[in-house]
Amino acid sequence: MRRTAGTTAVALVAATLVAGTSVGAVGGSTAAAAGAGRAAFTRQAASHGDLARKALKAVAAHPRAVRSGARQAFSVTGALVDPDGTSHVRLARTYAGLPVLGGDLVVHQSPQGAWEGRSQGLRAGLALPVTPTVTKARAGRAALAPSALTRSITGDKVSSSRLVVDAVDGTPDLAYEVVTGGTQKDGTPSRLSTFVDAATGKVLRREQHIETVDGSGQSLYGGTVPLQVAANGATYELRDATRGGTYTTDMNNQEDSLPCQILGSGCATGTVFSRPDTTFGTGVTSSRESAAVDAQYGTNMTWDYYNVVHGRNGIFGTGQGSFNRVHYGNGYVNAFWDGTKMTYGDGDGTSYGPLTSLDVAGHEMSHGVTEHSANLAYTGESGGLNESTSDIFGTAVEFYANNPSDPGDYLIGEQFDLLHHQGIRRMDKPSADGGSADCWDPTVGQLDVHYSSGVGNHFFYLLSEGSGAKTLNGVPYDSATCNGAPAVVGIGHADAEKIWYRALTVYMTSSTDYHGARTASLSAAQDLYGAGSPQYNAVNAAWAGVNVV
Repeated sequence: MRRTAGTTAVALVAATLVAGTSVGAVGGSTAAAAGAGRAAFTRQAASHGDLARKALKAVAAHPRAVRSGARQAFSVTGALVDPDGTSHVRLARTYAGLPVLGGDLVVHQSPQGAWEGRSQGLRAGLALPVTPTVTKARAGRAALAPSALTRSITGDKVSSSRLVVDAVDGTPDLAYEVVTGGTQKDGTPSRLSTFVDAATGKVLRREQHIETVDGSGQSLYGGTVPLQVAANGATYELRDATRGGTYTTDMNNQEDSLPCQILGSGCATGTVFSRPDTTFGTGVTSSRESAAVDAQYGTNMTWDYYNVVHGRNGIFGTGQGSFNRVHYGNGYVNAFWDGTKMTYGDGDGTSYGPLTSLDVAGHEMSHGVTEHSANLAYTGESGGLNESTSDIFGTAVEFYANNPSDPGDYLIGEQFDLLHHQGIRRMDKPSADGGSADCWDPTVGQLDVHYSSGVGNHFFYLLSEGSGAKTLNGVPYDSATCNGAPAVVGIGHADAEKIWYRALTVYMTSSTDYHGARTASLSAAQDLYGAGSPQYNAVNAAWAGVNVV
């Protein structure tokens, strides 16, 4: 990201810190440390091929013990080996291709591979029909129906649904697992699995996946926000086990060394924020915790947005969390994502405050989503698309959070813009910054990617809100189409986000340019809403509005 041309650049670095190094390589100390922590397991996993085969062979030899039978299959999901060589191999079970919840087991074998028993909860064999009589839609309605538990959750909506064999109670039922997201009464996010009998529509059980120590924080930009914190002895840490183990550290104004930047090793990680109670920050910069609250909150909202809206399990899609470093350097007017973590500077204190605003968190972490999907090359038009994708989803995160202290808008970075509160970029008229392109032309790919991104930003604004003058959440906009293109009627940011996400993750590749993005987003709109739908036609009109035809 950057501010208006002609002033000091503000670059929220999404690419490398050192030219020629891949995004994932920067910050490799974290990856290296994680690799070191996994090294024993990884070496074991590499040597467990024979062990896994022996465990599967043992299952086949002991069908009664493991409740095996027709239409069942097993797969190894992990293994542990005791110092004496005794092994414990964990397996997942499917029945007629459906996951069997509660059907997992651990096979225990001696160092020589002899059967030493199994651990499992399944009490009965599996013999049941797998064709549901209840529809997925009906199961979703059952999951959302008022109950003692759901009445305490607001904004509850279905995020995913799948058929499973639910055998957690020891006996099997064909069921829908309906996962709903929302907010619990105390502000804690809700990730609730409701298991609905696929034959009767009756709710079998519910499972709340978020049960942690509760906390809150006074942020710089978002007011009082809910946080998940972790007890560690007599203190509480700014660490969230419900979102992949994300956490926030204080860099104490240190910076990464040159060897770290070049080699990706030896990087400072900072000190995890901790305090004797669960309330972090004061809402002003004199408390070092306040910026940390914003950073952690931004990580949380970005995680929840992708999970609830797009069904994505974290930035990497694996359930693994990233982490944040705040108070990086002295007067550092910058923030960056290096493939594993976010790093935030404190700003200069005059023109810019700490760069921990919500849209910036969403912007930077969305580079990770791009990297792990289309992996748009960070150059030319594809680089502009990479940047605009992060602006799009940073904006989407801000709308998703629905925080009255930071209402959704199409301005980027307005919260830390201390003088004007107009941000460093706006999506309705990108050229307002003095450098970005409103419209595509054959030379747009020659611009810096932070400026060529204007075409994608303008497209998304037109698709969401349409052309012409309007005021949203107190911010006036007036977006014109390019080269006399007809006026555009917007479809709302929610549908626009879904189209862009599917285009990115299903159809775009590393070299997609703006015309390729048009094709990708039309395909996504057709998939989601149908050819000739208002959404499909709006995508076509919005691209024409930025001269991509």
